[in-house]
Amino acid sequence: MKAGLSMVRDVLSDWCGKHMKSYPPTVIHITDGESTDGDPEDLADSIKELGTSDGHCLFFNIHVSSNEANPTAFPSREGGLADSYGQLLFRMSSEMPPHIISRAQEKGYGLAARARCYVYNADPKDIVNFFEIGTRPSFLVER
Repeated sequence: MKAGLSMVRDVLSDWCGKHMKSYPPTVIHITDGESTDGDPEDLADSIKELGTSDGHCLFFNIHVSSNEANPTAFPSREGGLADSYGQLLFRMSSEMPPHIISRAQEKGYGLAARARCYVYNADPKDIVNFFEIGTRPSFLVER
């Protein structure tokens, strides 16, 4: 995970430097949460600090787990998540900016303050919604 996120950080750093007047990149990370090459949290933080004149990069996580825990979409705290991998990915995820919150609410999600761009054990409908909420261009200018 660290090696992959390191490469993402390098690519995005270069891209942001060349496209400062663009909407910032969105990273959608799909994982089981287990990093076999060390703690990736600092790398995720460094990616979220990158950005353009329009804001910071957004870091979304889709956590696919064999754990039987209930699905969770856009949580606002890590305490309710079933395992340490879920808690780590929650911390790595960006807080949802207002335009993303608005789109999620339009999809019927009731969000608490400080909701994160994160889903845990999502069902197929939530995964599709997650991609639409995070990538749909219709709200890029609706801010």
